[in-house]
Amino acid sequence: MTILALVTGALVVGCGGGSTPQPGGGNLTIGDIGWDESVAISNLTKALLEDELDYQKIDLKRLDVVPLFQDVSSGELDAFQDVWLPNHQEYIDRVGEDVELLEPWFLGTTRFGIAAPDYMNVTSIDQLNGTGAGEILGIEAGAVVMEKIPQNVIPTYSLKQELVEASTPSMLAEVEKRYDSEEEFVFIAWSPHWMNQRYDFVYLEDPQDALEELNDTATISTVVNKDLRDEDPVAYALIGAIRLDEEQLNELEDVINVAGDPLVGAREWMGDNRDIVQPWVDAAEAAQEA
Repeated sequence: MTILALVTGALVVGCGGGSTPQPGGGNLTIGDIGWDESVAISNLTKALLEDELDYQKIDLKRLDVVPLFQDVSSGELDAFQDVWLPNHQEYIDRVGEDVELLEPWFLGTTRFGIAAPDYMNVTSIDQLNGTGAGEILGIEAGAVVMEKIPQNVIPTYSLKQELVEASTPSMLAEVEKRYDSEEEFVFIAWSPHWMNQRYDFVYLEDPQDALEELNDTATISTVVNKDLRDEDPVAYALIGAIRLDEEQLNELEDVINVAGDPLVGAREWMGDNRDIVQPWVDAAEAAQEA
């Protein structure tokens, strides 16, 4: 995912290219899974590195979950900032010592599960067969929940609903369409996410614990290539310093949605929240001077 490219004079070299990069002022590649918090945090990081720390170019590369971890491990990506644990623990275990897991950057409480609009008047997964819902609107293949539902949830509750795979933006567009029409449907939901403010819905209880660890609160962290700390201490320091609570993240996502362009929205939010971002920049600049 990352090509760690840093500049010495006019020469640009990459992490995977065999040359020794110089800290600060060059290029990075950051992974993005396409979930709104991933889009928000990766574009904010890009804006900070380019605008505040004079990096030439920060590339954002969208991939499914498995390639994201593989590419951070191989050095094709420098970082991926939407690691949910314990949800993604299996993928962390696969790449082992080739990556470094940083401290959580999200300071709020997470939630993940199957949800239904309030107007359906259901509170539990075991009530779904008594509704008119024919589908469970899902997200990208490779997400842990997309494995748990067909393997565990549907057989455990003998559900008649079909799981529909789609990109996160496609799922959210379908949620909006069906919600506005007051159709009966269920979908994958999680927090933090702006959907929790826009729609009135219920996270359905899972009395048989078919979703297993997904029912537990998770942390959201960043995974970086094992060489990033030494090869680019400035980017490493900035990425490691970022912290957002739920209100801040929801506001960032909302500004991005209104702007219609993730980078434009991230830059707007950054400009309006100097008191939040300045300590992160200070940490990166201190690493540059060290």
